[in-house]
Amino acid sequence: MRIAAWNVNGLRARLDFLLHWLKSRQPHVVGLQEIKITDEAFPHAPFNDLGYQVVTHGQKSWNGVAIVSKLPVEVETSGLPGQEDFGARLLAGRLRGGPVPNLRFATVYCPNGKNIDHADYPRKLAWYDSLREHLAGIDAEAPFVIGGDFNIVPEPRDCWRGEAADGTIFCTPEERRRYQALLDGGLVDLFRHVRPDDKQFSWWDYRGGAFHRGMGLRIDMLLGTAPLLDRVRDVVIDREYRKKQRGMTASDHAPVYADLE
Repeated sequence: MRIAAWNVNGLRARLDFLLHWLKSRQPHVVGLQEIKITDEAFPHAPFNDLGYQVVTHGQKSWNGVAIVSKLPVEVETSGLPGQEDFGARLLAGRLRGGPVPNLRFATVYCPNGKNIDHADYPRKLAWYDSLREHLAGIDAEAPFVIGGDFNIVPEPRDCWRGEAADGTIFCTPEERRRYQALLDGGLVDLFRHVRPDDKQFSWWDYRGGAFHRGMGLRIDMLLGTAPLLDRVRDVVIDREYRKKQRGMTASDHAPVYADLE
């Protein structure tokens, strides 16, 4: 079973690119972030043609998340309770059937925070506190994956600047404590589980040739509960789809996917 997450940075701009990737990689389920489109305007037909159903928690021009799945999805949560003013950033449901019965899956687009002096920075920390509180209700002994753009660099090795970036946005102790709190609550970073020593990135700025110069961050993650760990065979940051494909421009994020037995 292939489970994926991808910040597409605008569905309208990336629709053909996303469909190309779905045909190539054939994930069973993928959580999308930053779809930047309302539920009513979402183009379901091309996904249906590929055998996928889509459920969305959209928003005009900003934010927005979606679950694209080959399996039936029963939506359980749309939006992070208590944090609705920060936009459409969380969508969770239960997948029916498939290789992992009753798998619960969530897609999340965590706030950016802009910079440590911006008003959005403390709001980001509060949003994370709400996420941790919400996930406290998840059964850590049942299969669950939450994937998406976390907008936190977990460790210095997850940033091209290393320790030189410590204390800047994405790399502050306060942000990293919030991320660690999710792990302490029963979640495991699946990439680190199978690639404990790798230094790879999932996001690169469009500017300054950052991708080709290796100036990236690992901020896109798949976190899963313990019952899945023995089934994870690989986790891939799909760098090929951070590159142009057939003249189509990529998102500034690469897709991330995990392969489970």
